[in-house]
Amino acid sequence: MNPQNHSLRHLIRLYKNDLIDKYYQFRINGTKNPYRVLLKKDSYKVIFIMSHMRSGSSLLTHILTSNSLIKGYGESHIQYSSEADLKRLMFKIYCHSQEFKNIQDLSKLRMNHDYVIDKLLHDNKLINENILKLENFYVIFLIREPKRSLISMLDHKPHWNEKDAIQYYNNRLSTLVKYAQIINNKQRSIIITYDALMNQTNLVFNALQKFLKLPKGFSEKYQVSNTTGMRHVGDFKEKIRSGKIIRTPREIDISISAHLLEQETEKFNQIHQKMSQLCQTIS
Repeated sequence: MNPQNHSLRHLIRLYKNDLIDKYYQFRINGTKNPYRVLLKKDSYKVIFIMSHMRSGSSLLTHILTSNSLIKGYGESHIQYSSEADLKRLMFKIYCHSQEFKNIQDLSKLRMNHDYVIDKLLHDNKLINENILKLENFYVIFLIREPKRSLISMLDHKPHWNEKDAIQYYNNRLSTLVKYAQIINNKQRSIIITYDALMNQTNLVFNALQKFLKLPKGFSEKYQVSNTTGMRHVGDFKEKIRSGKIIRTPREIDISISAHLLEQETEKFNQIHQKMSQLCQTIS
């Protein structure tokens, strides 16, 4: 390619990106209401997927955001201290997670969704837990049984040992119970397991559609985006790029001590039972 043409293309791209940034800044920051943007009649509602690492949260995020009324892309890593942080989430979702390559992509400029979504997998992401009491927040708790969760964590984080994985897993599950207790509202919280997502898929889809009051449901096939498989956003293994639910588990040559696994399974079942009393369930 001619160097001059390449330089011109680069300048045009920078100008285009700057215009898009300014457009979203105008709409998002043009009103102080954290749930509103300019030129949109209705307020946004917020979905938090609250889970732990290696739970299937990337798959669930893709399934949810393939619904035309839900907008998001994965883990934003925002630390939420107030409702005002929703403006940062909106900007990340609309401006930083979309590509504008041709004229058809201009349709992405529409901000006509009912929900924005983020997933929180670590305790340090929710600085102000009182956010969970706010009426515009809907929380989907997703938990996965310990055996596959732990071996997948060890595969994902080779510098961890068994103790590290178990400590994170137990601490996170305890935190999720605390969050469910803070919400204490079955209209704004629902608990699902990875096993149910895989093996009771339609039941989960119907429950989520009802929970979010959506006119259209969900599908096992989902949209793959420019952030799919990106590190620090979500799962970066190959399966997530398939655009559909794959039920065959990936082979991982790692094992967990049998006596520890028995203890963790008992704890998991207790946690699931407790959260099922606090949250809406799929049945």
